[in-house]
Amino acid sequence: MKLNLDTKNAKSEKLPFSRTNPFQAKILKNINLNRAGSSKETRHIELSLQGSGLSYVPGDALGVIPSNDPELVASLIKEMEWDEEAVVTVSKQGETLLLKEALISYFEITLLTKKILQQAAVFSENEELQKLVLVENVIQLKEYCYGRDLLDMLRDFGPWKASAQEIVSLLRKMTPRLYSIASSITANPDEVHLTIGAVRYTAHGRDRKGVCSVLCAERVQEGDTLPVFVQANKHFYLPESQDKDIIMVGPGTGIAPFRSFIQERAVNKATGRSWLFFGDQHAASDFLYQSELEKYQQDGVLTRLDTTFSRDTSQKIYVQHKMLEHSKELFEWIEKGAYFYVCGDKKHMAKDVNEALITVIEKEGAMARDAAEAYLKHMQKQGRYQRDVY
Repeated sequence: MKLNLDTKNAKSEKLPFSRTNPFQAKILKNINLNRAGSSKETRHIELSLQGSGLSYVPGDALGVIPSNDPELVASLIKEMEWDEEAVVTVSKQGETLLLKEALISYFEITLLTKKILQQAAVFSENEELQKLVLVENVIQLKEYCYGRDLLDMLRDFGPWKASAQEIVSLLRKMTPRLYSIASSITANPDEVHLTIGAVRYTAHGRDRKGVCSVLCAERVQEGDTLPVFVQANKHFYLPESQDKDIIMVGPGTGIAPFRSFIQERAVNKATGRSWLFFGDQHAASDFLYQSELEKYQQDGVLTRLDTTFSRDTSQKIYVQHKMLEHSKELFEWIEKGAYFYVCGDKKHMAKDVNEALITVIEKEGAMARDAAEAYLKHMQKQGRYQRDVY
């Protein structure tokens, strides 16, 4: 039997590293990019890919398979008076793990779904839960799930007539978190860099932490490893030709892929111009990669750098306002064939940037609104308007 296990291990080591067979990447550097006085914490993490055979191009993402906060797991076990050493089946294939290990490394415990609550209702006579899962209360059920986790559900709707196995059987497997890669492998052989904003907030009377972002901010040190894989992104890439101009809009952690773009173009001595719009809260504490970007500008790698810090002015000025401020030059670049990129928050920023871009085209191109929209659609078809939004 031992021989079989060894053979299996030897086999899996030869398989290419992927989502199902992640590489244990050693952390070379893990620093906070925000300075004193910032309300944010943005980690710059450098990982070694040595011996992995993994490669990537600017625009690709790195998948990180996180583990849950041991404190949250301890609270779950205590709440349910479970035995952390109990053995539970975690997959359809019959794989087993100790309960504590399963809750830390295998299952998603910070996200609730309608399905989890509907299935959990079988194990409780709690009237509130029975009412919540009725078909006519689907909106309230969705509202309940938002911002709550497994511990909330177990506390809110007991007593439970369920074993640890029955409860974990409701859960989904931990999903990898994808982050835009913030480095060029040409500039940093055998390395991959990430820019991760730590997610922390209070909701429903409890402090909440982003599973992967706070793992990176609080629980892994230099020298530790993270399970990773490369996720190609065919919709976000540099132009093939080095002489094309590029315009990049990336506030906050949206700077990540553009650091990769700039590094790549610096190494390849690209002749095309580059223009970066970056924004955050305060210039003194939140100007991510400031010295690097300013050096690129001095060296002529970055042709233009326009920044805006929304909390430093009486009126909040964001990247889209900066675009409108420079609409004439922006349209000139676009007319000359520049590629336009946006990375960051899908809900607000990317929408506002899209609107600003249509306004710029409409105004400077002396077009009707629908003609400006058609112009932008054509850019998109040509691959000259690309978005990496989340």
